[in-house]
Amino acid sequence: MAGDGEEELAAFVALHGAALRASRVPTQYWESLSRKLRGEVFDAGDYFGIMQVEEVDEEEEVDEEMEEQLKKKPNPGNGPCFKVIVTNENGLQASNPDSVFLVDHAWTYRAEHARQQLRRVPGLLHRMANLMGIPFHGEVPDEGSIEQVLQEMWKYNQTYQLSQGTAEEKVPVWYIMDEFGSRIQHSDQPSFAAAPLFYMPQQIAYTVLWPLRDLETGDEVTRDYAYGETDRLIRKCILLPWVPTEVLDVSCFTPEPPDEHYQAILAENKEKLPVAINPPVYAKDKVFKVFTDIQQVLNNLTHPRFVFTDNEGEADILYNFSHFKDYRKLSEERPEVMVNQFPCENLLTVKDCLASIARRAGGPDGPRWLPRTFNLQTELPQFISYFQQRDRRGEDNHWICKPWNLARSLDTHITNNLNSIIRHRESSPKVVCKYIEEPVLFEREDVGLVKFDVRYVVLLRSARPLRLYSYDVFWLRFSNRAFSLDDLDDYEKHFTVMNYAPSVTLKQVHCEDFIPLFEKQYPEYPWTTVQASIFKAFAELFQVASSKPAPLGICDYPSSRAIYAIDLMLKWDTSRDGKRIMQPQILEVNFNPDCDRACKYHPTFFNDVFSTLFLDETDNCHVTRIV
Repeated sequence: MAGDGEEELAAFVALHGAALRASRVPTQYWESLSRKLRGEVFDAGDYFGIMQVEEVDEEEEVDEEMEEQLKKKPNPGNGPCFKVIVTNENGLQASNPDSVFLVDHAWTYRAEHARQQLRRVPGLLHRMANLMGIPFHGEVPDEGSIEQVLQEMWKYNQTYQLSQGTAEEKVPVWYIMDEFGSRIQHSDQPSFAAAPLFYMPQQIAYTVLWPLRDLETGDEVTRDYAYGETDRLIRKCILLPWVPTEVLDVSCFTPEPPDEHYQAILAENKEKLPVAINPPVYAKDKVFKVFTDIQQVLNNLTHPRFVFTDNEGEADILYNFSHFKDYRKLSEERPEVMVNQFPCENLLTVKDCLASIARRAGGPDGPRWLPRTFNLQTELPQFISYFQQRDRRGEDNHWICKPWNLARSLDTHITNNLNSIIRHRESSPKVVCKYIEEPVLFEREDVGLVKFDVRYVVLLRSARPLRLYSYDVFWLRFSNRAFSLDDLDDYEKHFTVMNYAPSVTLKQVHCEDFIPLFEKQYPEYPWTTVQASIFKAFAELFQVASSKPAPLGICDYPSSRAIYAIDLMLKWDTSRDGKRIMQPQILEVNFNPDCDRACKYHPTFFNDVFSTLFLDETDNCHVTRIV
C-alpha cells in the first residue's frame, strides 16, 4: 500500500510540482494536499469558523486601536464585516503535514462574460450579492444589482492563467472563492498564504491555504493581499481597492525608461544582434530564391524575379512567419541573405515598448498621435496619481487595459473603475491607455454612428537611412452598434475586430468606397488631409524608433526588410490655434500581419511588397513613399 501512495504522490508531483513551487507551497504539505484533492476533502470547517464583526456606532467613543482596525476593514460601507478565526480547540501547528486546506471557488469566469453569467446562471447573482454585502431582493436579476456586483467584484477576484492551449484558452481566468475563502481578511503580517492550483485530473481549480506559523484557538486567519510585494509604495497601490487612499503626491511624470530596460528586453528575447556588414549589392537581373513558411506568400507571389526554394541554405531571402533570433550568425556566415524582420523590431510591435519609445517624440506624456499610456508593471503609482488627478478635475476617466503582446482584442477591457485596472495587473503584463472618449464616428445606415478603425500596411525598406512606404490600399473595420460611453463590456459597441467571432456580422467597405462616404459626412475634412496627418504620425514613429542604436532602437541591419500593419483611429482634438481637428491615434503595430484580404482583393499585393522591399523598384507598385 505504501508503494501505491508513493506512486500516487510521484504522479501528483510530476503534474503539479512546478505550479506548487511557483506558489511557494512547502513540500511538507504536498502528500496531504494530493490525498485531499483525490478524495475531495474539504476539512477547513473542522479548524476554522466565520465570525461577524460588529459595526461600531459612530457616536460611541472609539479607542485608537479600534479605529485602526476599522480602517483596515476591506469592504468599507458594505454592511456587515466578517473574519475567519481558528476554532479547533487544539489550535493549528504549521509543522503538521495535514495543515493544508482546500478552498472551493464560488464563481469562475472570464471578465468579458461576467455580466452575461450574472444575468443567466440561476442563483449566481443572489449568491454574489450576499457574499459582497449588496442588498438584493427577489428572484429576477436586475441591472442595478448586477452593476453593483460588477463594481464590487474586484475586491474579491483572484486570477490564474492556463499555460497551454490556444491564445483564447490562455486568456486569464478570474474566480471568487467561496464564502469561507472570501472572508479571509488582509494583513501585512499574515497568518496564512493562499494560492490557486489547477488540478489536472478533474480539470478544476481550487485555492490551497496553508499556515505561515502556529496558531491558537481564536487567532484570526489572514492573508497578504499584496503577497510577495516588498516596495512600500507599490504595496499601497496594490491594496488601494481595500484600503482607499490618495497618491496625488506621486508625480504622474513618466520619462522614457533607462537604457538598461532595453538591454534587459534584448536578453529576455534571446535575440543576438548582427555584426556590422556592408550593404549587399546584387546583379540588376538577379532572380532571388525565397524560402518562406507563409502560405499567403507561396500562393500569391508571382513576380518573375522571385522563385521559391525548400532549401533554407540556398535561399537569398528568408521570409519567416516566426520571429528570427540569431542575427549574429546570419550576419557572420551569410551577410548577403535578406530577411523579412529587423532586430529589435519588438520596440514597435509590443505595446509597452511602443509607448516607451514614443516618449522620444512627445516627452513624458507621449506624442499627440498615441493615447496616454502607462505600463502597469512599472508605472502603477504614476497611473493612479494621474487617474485621481483627472477624477478630481472632473475629466473623463475611461481607460482600456491591454496585454503587452496579444492581438485581436483578447484580454482587453474598457473601464472607469480604478480597482478593476489595479487588479488586472495581476493577471498578465498589461498597459493601460486612455480610452478615446470622443472618436470620429462613421454613419452606418443600418446602425447609426459607429466607431471605426483603419489599418495601413507599411513597408520598412531600411532603418538608417529611414526608407518607409505605405501600401496604397487601407482597410477599415467597424463596430456593429452605435457608439456611446456606456455598456463598456458590449463588444460590438466598443470594438471593431469582428472577423474572429463566428456569430458576429462583419461590415466591409472598400477604401475606394469609404473615402467619398467619409467626405460626404465630413465635408470640411478631405481624406487627403486626414491621410497626410496619418503619414506624418507614421514618419515620426519610425524616426524615433530608429533614432538610437540597438537595442535602444530598431537595428539598422542592411539585409533587413519588413512589413507591418498599423491600426489607428481618429479622435476629435483641438489644434494649437484652436481649430477642431481629426487627430490620428496609433493603437498598435503588428508584425507579419494577416494579408488574406489584401491578397483576395489585390492580387498583385505581394508582388508590390517584394518589388519595393527587395528590388528597390516602386514605379509600377501601389505604394507611396512616406520617408
